[in-house]
Amino acid sequence: MRLQSAIFDMDGTLLDSMFIWNDLGARTLRTLGIEPEANLGEKLKVLTVRQGAAYCKDAYHMTQSVDEIVGLIEAQVEDFYTHQVQAKAGVVKFLSLLKMEGVWMYVATATDRHLAEAALRCAGIDGYFRGILTCQEVGQGKDSPEIFERCMRRLRSNKKDTVIFEDALHAIETAKAAGFRVCGVYDDSAREDQEAIRRIADYYITSFEEMFETNVPE
Repeated sequence: MRLQSAIFDMDGTLLDSMFIWNDLGARTLRTLGIEPEANLGEKLKVLTVRQGAAYCKDAYHMTQSVDEIVGLIEAQVEDFYTHQVQAKAGVVKFLSLLKMEGVWMYVATATDRHLAEAALRCAGIDGYFRGILTCQEVGQGKDSPEIFERCMRRLRSNKKDTVIFEDALHAIETAKAAGFRVCGVYDDSAREDQEAIRRIADYYITSFEEMFETNVPE
């Protein structure tokens, strides 16, 4: 895998963090002494945070306002990113190798900046990156390649010399359609998409530890 610059997704790629989103509604309800239904995560995963808060208020007859519930949810996320989140296996070693090789790196994430900064700091990997760019700052999600294009320009690179590391199928599809090289990274939250990710991505790893076996950058 030849590269001069790298763009990394954060949640599910660099960080073992997707489970917090999948379990966020249940965690929030339990802090209030409410036992959630078994399939709550499935119902909430297609909703925004505010929509999910509204659903919980109605379904569980909560006395809190939607704004108060959103605040509780955000507090759960912030506590996790600030004090608990960890880098995925092999990430620190791989980032160290890339830095030693002179590879410039950027983070492209859908997570808000203050949370992303806290998460990277908590995981001990904030010092490896030239910067962070969020979907909120770009004004578009990863169904648009704009966030990857901007990161590439900030890295003063080009698509031939850049590899994007992503765990989400829709983001991989976007990057490939825009002409980027992509390394698909396994995350359990996207296990049902792995066959498609393997087919679409230029490279595929189940763990960054594999990079020290066959895919060390040249």
